[in-house]
Amino acid sequence: MNDILASIQAFNRGRDPERLAMKFRKMRTDPFVFLRGTCHLFYEHLPALDVLAKAPVTWVCGDLHLENFGSYKGDNRLAYFDINDFDEAALAPCTWDLIRFLTSIRLGADSLSINEAESDMLCRVFVDAYAAALATGKARWVERETACGLVRDLLVGLRERSRSAFLDTRTDIKGKRRHIRCDGLKALPASDAQRTRIEAFVRAFAGTQPNPAFFEVLDVARRVAGTGSLGVDRYIVLVEGKGSPAANYLLDIKQAIPSALVPHLPTTQPAWRSEAERVVTVQGRMQAIAMAFLHPVIIDGQCYILRGLQPSEDRVALKHWNGKLRRLEDVLTTMGQVVAWDQLRCSGRAGSAIADELIDFGQQTAWRKELLDGATQCAATTRSHWQAYAEAFDDGYFD
Repeated sequence: MNDILASIQAFNRGRDPERLAMKFRKMRTDPFVFLRGTCHLFYEHLPALDVLAKAPVTWVCGDLHLENFGSYKGDNRLAYFDINDFDEAALAPCTWDLIRFLTSIRLGADSLSINEAESDMLCRVFVDAYAAALATGKARWVERETACGLVRDLLVGLRERSRSAFLDTRTDIKGKRRHIRCDGLKALPASDAQRTRIEAFVRAFAGTQPNPAFFEVLDVARRVAGTGSLGVDRYIVLVEGKGSPAANYLLDIKQAIPSALVPHLPTTQPAWRSEAERVVTVQGRMQAIAMAFLHPVIIDGQCYILRGLQPSEDRVALKHWNGKLRRLEDVLTTMGQVVAWDQLRCSGRAGSAIADELIDFGQQTAWRKELLDGATQCAATTRSHWQAYAEAFDDGYFD
């Protein structure tokens, strides 16, 4: 397993040491968290299956798992539920997203307190919902009025949350001015050089916007969020917004790095001007409504993604299924539909299969068992990798 450990070290080389140490500690938690932190490793060991090689090619998020769906405010200020992380987005067989998601169900079973039979059933629910939605050929979306169960609870909560209340969870008020709360969990202090660099960028960006005063910078901090991207250069920026202190806004600025899928794909990828352009373009194609402030930007020659800050808490509370398996079935059905709708929405775009090909694939049944069996194989491989990682971590290999 030394090659596994070396791959993890090589992939994470050059990241911010403080946040990288957090990532390595999180990955020690369990196989599901390890899966989230090792997307590159998952694709390095993807099994050679027909269902992964011969499925229609489409745009995929690349890192689909249970935690990569959530609610967000769109640029029209309404709340939606969708895939919310496109860092690994690429042109790939549509089943690559599916097998990673099914693997996450297998590995997340323990944390959800479900047994193997229930995990099997939820995997089938997801695949059947995906296939049925794909077969209709019509891309829809999820919003408060069309959602049910735990997803509806999430969207209703987001609608009822005031901006001031949200800001209070991330900032402190001193006098009449807010400051980002650097609690070591969601934010860390930025150095003077980092603050100066980000402030200079935001001032320049503001000059290109209709209301430059909206982007007056009040504070900057390093952001702590996610698992796979921990250690990548990332900032929270508090701006004036619509007025201090109750109507300030929080922005997220995150460095974009190459997709972990691309080295393993036979599919030719577009010649993107930057990795940030790739992420933002694919996200714009797949989501029904784009996230607020979503832009690819360049800071000192490096590419970043600018967007409104989306709290990691704005995800479905899967652990609140309260022993009612139907609640989990409803969520997995919605997630399967969302994946199909997102793939249909970008069908025929820049190399993607057209809708007719996706519809035909959704109507077929032969591929489903091979995909489900393949996910079981991937879950076993990931557990084995995690066990080797856990032993090495405990021995101080990643100190």
